[in-house]
Amino acid sequence: MQRPSSAPSYLWALAPLYTCGFGTPFSMLYAAIRKRSWGYGAAAAGYATATGAWIYLVELYEDTQEPTLVSLVMIFCMLAPWLIGTVHSLAVRRQVFGDSPPYETANEQAIALAQHRRALRQQARELAEHDPVMARELRIGRPDLPRQYDDGGLVDLNHAPATVIANLPGLTSALAEQIVRVRDQVGGFVSAEDVSAAASLPPNLTADLAEYGIYLP
Repeated sequence: MQRPSSAPSYLWALAPLYTCGFGTPFSMLYAAIRKRSWGYGAAAAGYATATGAWIYLVELYEDTQEPTLVSLVMIFCMLAPWLIGTVHSLAVRRQVFGDSPPYETANEQAIALAQHRRALRQQARELAEHDPVMARELRIGRPDLPRQYDDGGLVDLNHAPATVIANLPGLTSALAEQIVRVRDQVGGFVSAEDVSAAASLPPNLTADLAEYGIYLP
């Protein structure tokens, strides 16, 4: 998978450097608008004030020697948007653009996605345990029905049709039909071990039934 380019964010962050500070108020204003931040807006105003003050003092003392204090102020007003602005922009680049360290490999991305799906399944199970009525309303474990809730790939073995159950790891259409027949006879299951024992399933399927199955009343 191709990593997203961070070039635009660095182009923004280095704007104070290659514009000698004159672009700093505008780049910070962009950050303020992008992030809807009063802090960046205040920074933009501060850099604009420093730039404006430097231009004013340069014109004011164009034909005369400025006092030492004024000279120091001019130096500060010149360097603040330029050098300080560059350091500031680089420091907040990730915050402004929302960059996150890219996944090193496609495998790491796949692992992260699998862990996320597992967390979603756990959240759905906890919700179903505390509020089974809500779980049924959200259609947890029913990928065959229209729904908005993401349960991480759970299948309700007490209510899902055989065509859905057959999609679980290790199961076949024949085994799914067998589960449904036994379910109709016994009235439902309470756990993966219950399904395996009642439907005489191969023992190696129990772990996957525990991981991906849910058993709503």
